[in-house]
Order: sequence, then structure tokens, then C-alpha cells
Amino acid sequence: MPKVTIDGQTVEYEQGKLPYAEHGKPESLLDICLHFGIHLEHACGGNNACTTCHVIVREGLDNLSEMDDDEADRLDMAPGLTRRSRLGCQCVVQGDVVVEIPTWNRNYVSEGGGSMNLGNAIPASKH
Repeated sequence: MPKVTIDGQTVEYEQGKLPYAEHGKPESLLDICLHFGIHLEHACGGNNACTTCHVIVREGLDNLSEMDDDEADRLDMAPGLTRRSRLGCQCVVQGDVVVEIPTWNRNYVSEGGGSMNLGNAIPASKH
């Protein structure tokens, strides 16, 4: 049973038994977050069309599915990109991983506030 730790919160599940939430790939980090009630931005609905589900893998990078060209191309646009960055909607968990959700994402700024990661650090738009 893989253990997934996201920003200090650890969940465990049986592979192949997680109900699919139809956001991202089945058993992706985004799918796991949705199932366990962990907030991970996903403005495009997990369709690999934005970078709001960008995560940084601290441990277990080899326990995620291989990155395909479409994810790599999209990920290039993510703010704060690192060598350990992945899109939560595209990386399928295959073993234990520890990931961090960056505190800044493009959706927060473009939508004018409300991110759970930043709280009220940036004032909401006046429009």
C-alpha cells in the first residue's frame, strides 16, 4: 500500500482500489488528493492544460510514472520549476512519495486570491 505525504499529511491506500474522481490520470497525485480531501489546485480539471497542480517531489521520484512529453512541455510554464517538479494530474503514484505543494501558483494570481496555501497574503482583486 503506497504512502503519499503531501505537505506533511500522509495518506495510505490500496493500489487499484481507489475510486477514480475523473480529474487527472487514475491514481495520480491529484486523484489521490481529491479522494482524501487534500486541497491541490487544478484549474483545468486535471487535463494537463495548466500548471496549477504543480508539485515538488521531495522523496520517491522513482515511485511515480515516467513523465511524458506533453507533461514536460506544460511543466516548462510552471513558476518555481525545479528538477523534481511534476504535475499532480499527470504523475501516477506507484509507491511511497513525499511531495510539497508550492505556495505560489499561477491560478492564485490570475484569479485574484483565495488560495489555501497563501491565505490572505495577496489581497483580492478589486474588480
